[in-house]
Amino acid sequence: MREQSTDLRETVRRRYAATAVKVAEGAGTACCGPEPQSQTQPQPQPVEVDENFGSALYPTAERDSLPTKAVAASLGCGNPTAVAELREGERVLDLGSGGGIDVLLSARRVGPTGKAYGLDMTEEMLALALANAEKAGATNVEFLKGTIEAIPLPANTVDVVISNCVINLSVDKPAVFTETFRVLTPGGRIGVSDIVADDTLTPEQRAERGDYVGCIAGALSFTEYRTGLEAAGFTGIDITPTHPVADGMHSAVIRATKPRS
Repeated sequence: MREQSTDLRETVRRRYAATAVKVAEGAGTACCGPEPQSQTQPQPQPVEVDENFGSALYPTAERDSLPTKAVAASLGCGNPTAVAELREGERVLDLGSGGGIDVLLSARRVGPTGKAYGLDMTEEMLALALANAEKAGATNVEFLKGTIEAIPLPANTVDVVISNCVINLSVDKPAVFTETFRVLTPGGRIGVSDIVADDTLTPEQRAERGDYVGCIAGALSFTEYRTGLEAAGFTGIDITPTHPVADGMHSAVIRATKPRS
C-alpha cells in the first residue's frame, strides 16, 4: 500500500478511535465532518453530528429501542438496514460497523435463525460494539476485526452486505467491491448508504467541500461508483440520492446483486 494511503487509513482509524472513546466516556456523539484544526489539540478530535449524518436518520422507535451508546456512536449518512430489506434467517455483514447500531438492528430483522456480522478495524469501536451488544442482549451477532478491503470471512458466507457511510473512507474502493462480491452468496445483495458526488465534480472539487476523513473528499462520483460495482461483477445496480450533504455531494442508497451464475 502506498505511503499516502497508509497515512490516510491511519488517520481514519485514529479519528474513529477518538469517537469511540468519547462515546464510551459518555461525552456525547460524534460523526463525519472536518477535523478541528488546533495547535493545542495534538490528538484527533471527533466533531458534533449534524442533520445530514448520525442517529437522526433513524426512526425514533428504532433509536429508543437500542442502547444509548450504540445510538450515540452512529456515524452514518443513512439507514442501510431499512433499504436492504433484510429477511428472517439471513446472514448479514456490516462493513465498518462502528458502535454496532446497524448490526443490532440487522440482528433483530434476521431473527434467531439469522446472523449479523460487524467488521471494523478500530479496537475502540469493537469494544464499544461488544458492550452495546451485551447490553442489548443480542446473541446472533459477531464482531470481527479487519479492514473492508480484506474481509476476514470465507467466500459465499453472507446473504446481504450493508454499510453506512464507510466505503467512501476506503483508500482502495475496487478492493472493497471485489471483497464484497466474494463473500456474498450467489444471488446475494448489497444495501449500502454512502456519499456520492455529482459526475461534474473533480476530485479536487470534492476535496474543497470537505476532508477525506469527513466522508467527502474520498467519495466516488455516480459513474465511478457504478463502474466499480460492475467491474467487481455486480448487476442490477441502482444508485439513488436521498439528501444533499454538500454542494454537489449526496447521501445515496446503493443496491446491487451478485448473479446466481
